[in-house]
Amino acid sequence: MALEGKLLIGQRAVSGNANPINAINPATGETLEPAYVGGGKEEVAQACELAWSAFDTYRETSPEERAVFLETIASEIEAIGDDLIERAMAESGLPRPRMEGERGRTCGQLRLFASVVRAGEWLDVRVDPALPDREPMPRLDLRQRHVALGPVAVFGPSNFPLAFSVAGGDTASSLAAGCPVVVKAHSAHPGTSELVGRALQKAVKACGLPEGVFSLLFGSGREVGAALVADPRIKAVGFTGSRSGGTALMTIAQNRAEPIPVYAEMSSINPVFLLPEALKARGDKIAEGFVGSLTMGAGQFCTNPGLVIAHEGTSLDAFLDAAGEAVKESPAQTMLTPGTHEAYQEGVAYYAGHDGVREVARGQAGSGTNQCQAGLFVTTAADFLGDETLQRQEVFGACSLVVACASNDELQRVAERLEGQLTATLQMDDADLDMARSLLPTLERKAGRILANGWPTGVEVCHSMVHGGPYPATSDSRTTSVGSAAIFRFLRPVCYQALPEGLLPEALKDGNPLGVSRLVDGKREA
Repeated sequence: MALEGKLLIGQRAVSGNANPINAINPATGETLEPAYVGGGKEEVAQACELAWSAFDTYRETSPEERAVFLETIASEIEAIGDDLIERAMAESGLPRPRMEGERGRTCGQLRLFASVVRAGEWLDVRVDPALPDREPMPRLDLRQRHVALGPVAVFGPSNFPLAFSVAGGDTASSLAAGCPVVVKAHSAHPGTSELVGRALQKAVKACGLPEGVFSLLFGSGREVGAALVADPRIKAVGFTGSRSGGTALMTIAQNRAEPIPVYAEMSSINPVFLLPEALKARGDKIAEGFVGSLTMGAGQFCTNPGLVIAHEGTSLDAFLDAAGEAVKESPAQTMLTPGTHEAYQEGVAYYAGHDGVREVARGQAGSGTNQCQAGLFVTTAADFLGDETLQRQEVFGACSLVVACASNDELQRVAERLEGQLTATLQMDDADLDMARSLLPTLERKAGRILANGWPTGVEVCHSMVHGGPYPATSDSRTTSVGSAAIFRFLRPVCYQALPEGLLPEALKDGNPLGVSRLVDGKREA
């Protein structure tokens, strides 16, 4: 498929008139064609108007129609073939297996949401029939369902060109909920975004849906994103990226005449607690798994283990020796963008220049551009607790800080001082159960996912996954951006009181014509 470098507004391909964007191959420094001339406020307004015009029609599509649409998107993405994989590799520096796996995940989560839509539990139908003879007061007929919030603005991240991007989790869950989507593509992979955007365009047309169900915008700087969030026709935002970017969008959203929710996944260092008996019994194996997780994909995951917490002593010393050797043997890897590499270098330099931090090991140096040289550092709990900046330092890339604690009390204080996290991991044996139990309440308050004897990199797309957590991991700790529960971010409840049968939505009518699970007079029925 030939790339045109145009914005996709509904079914049209539109030339912008702002600053051009060119992807850069981070492995070679090569500028990739075509140039994507960004849009401005006019193009944002056009996309939002189309989305608003499509909303009332699209939100009332049947579960089967919407499920087929999601499945069609997946099929159209797969139909692009190797062109998509090769362009994504060129724009990200990521290897073929990673890109093929990410395409599979993208299509898999679209099909997961198709099954969720068909099942209908997301509607959360509740029916309380009228009780005209109830004393002392009769009860009117009351029925409730969930409805879509409205058009959603989705911002693609740099580190997942497919699975979190144009047709990624935020888009899939928004469309599943019945919300049209306007995507602001990430400037690091515009060609990949165009290819996927055109697949979405085809799916909209093939399913006979209003063209405003999907649009794709490009734009350098902040103008397009800010205008998109400020547009009154946008009713929610899905964002994956930096803390500064997410909080900026939150500020815009809250200063609108009608404030709207921003579901932003932002910052997490994903602490790993090495409990004493596990560390003593199998510290070398833990070190091997840790470095494998740390260096996977040059550490460019929001769930990368950026902090390790353990008791000081010979067991921790042995772990540091083993992990240090593994880090030294780890080859350099290409990072996603020059900007990502620059920020990584700054983060590593911060640790290297900190009086209370000691370098344990650095990985192999690379010879090409934008190379990530893994880093492992160590500090004491006293230094960590005494430096708020050190506690909040997130290095996006293969770099981790080990905190050595002098006592259980000090370890607990470190845990309490942590900000909100996407994950917290316990490396533990049976003899560590009491200590793990004492930590668990703190970790439940701090993280959205708690792991035992695993590693946080690798987020399963399923019904029970939580990819969220307290601020700054996300802007709303009640939600998840991965898994079937992500649909609830873009829904709200509506109650219908004493409406005649002819006005009731299909899901609420007598006889349950959609065949969905319903709570009727407090009892669950299929």
